Amino acid sequence: MAKRKRLTPARLDQDIPGAAAPETKSMPLPGAAPISQIAGASATASALEDVTAEMQRIRRDGLLVLELDLDVIDAAHLVRDRLAHDTDALEALKQSLIARGQQTPIEVMATETGYGLISGWRRLTALRALYEDTGEARFAQVLALLRQPDTAAEAYVAMVEENEIRVGLSHYERARIVVRAAEQGVFPSEQAALRGLFATASRARRSKIGSFMRLYHALDSLLQHPSAIPERLGLSLVKRLEDDPGTVRHIQGALLMRPPNTAADEIAVLEACLPPTRRVDPPDPPRPSAPRDITVTARIENGRRSLTLTGADVTGAFETALRRWLSRQG
Repeated sequence: MAKRKRLTPARLDQDIPGAAAPETKSMPLPGAAPISQIAGASATASALEDVTAEMQRIRRDGLLVLELDLDVIDAAHLVRDRLAHDTDALEALKQSLIARGQQTPIEVMATETGYGLISGWRRLTALRALYEDTGEARFAQVLALLRQPDTAAEAYVAMVEENEIRVGLSHYERARIVVRAAEQGVFPSEQAALRGLFATASRARRSKIGSFMRLYHALDSLLQHPSAIPERLGLSLVKRLEDDPGTVRHIQGALLMRPPNTAADEIAVLEACLPPTRRVDPPDPPRPSAPRDITVTARIENGRRSLTLTGADVTGAFETALRRWLSRQG
C-alpha cells in the first residue's frame, strides 16, 4: 500500500522527538495595515475628535461667527424692548451695510425651528429691507453669534444690555419691557424683573423706571408715541396720578378726544392734562428808606477831631442805638 503524502509541513516539536519548537514570526494577513499605519490613523482620529470638540465648544460659547439665512431667524422670539426705530438712523445703517457690509454680528439662540433673535433687531431689519429692495445675495445672510442662555431671564438681560449700550432706551421702553417680562413669566414679579433687567443701573434710575411702570399700566393702551415722552413730563404725570387717581380718566378722555398724529401732538395733549404751574412772582425789591433828618458836622480843635450830629431824627432812641453800635466796633 502506497504511503499517503503529508499535506502540511512537519512540526519539529511533534515529528522529531526532543526537538525544540522553531522561532516563528507572525506574517501580516493579506490587506492588513502595518502597525505604523494603524497608529497614525488612530492619532489622526484622536486629533479630529479634539478639533471637533473644540469647535463645538467655540460654537457653544458664542465665539464662532455663523452665516445664517435671514428666514431662519425669528425676530419676535423675545418681547422686544424697543418700541419704534428712528427712520433716519435705520437709513444710515442701511447705507453703512451697502458700503462696508455687516461689521458686528447679531446674537441668536437655537430654537426647535431655527434661531430666535436676542439682540441686533435693527441690523436684521436693515438687512431684510436691503435684500427685499435689491435681491442681492450679499444681503441674504446675516452674521450671528450663537448664544445658549441658561434661562429666559438671561436672554432678556442680554437684549436690554445690548440696546442700552448702543442706543439707549427711553424710560417708558425700560418700564414696558419690565412689565412684559413679568407677564411672560420670565421673572416672578415686576419688582424682580426690574432688579434683574437693570441690575447695574443706579438706584435713582430704577426708581424712575418704576414710576414709568405706573404710567404704562395707566395709559399704554391709548398712547401712540410713548417712547417720546420726556422724563420730566412722565414723572409729572405719575405724580399727578398718585395725588389724584381720578386724573387717569381725564387723561384717557383727552387722548380719545384728540387722537395725536405725531409724538409732538401727543406730548401737547399730555401736558395740557397737567394743572398749570403756579407762577411765583419775585419779591419786590426793597424800597430805599426815606432820608433821615440828620446833619453831621466835623470839627478839629486842639488836634482832636469831633463829630456833631443835629437834626429832627437825632432822638434818644437814635442815640442809644448809636452808642450800642459803637460799643460793638471794639
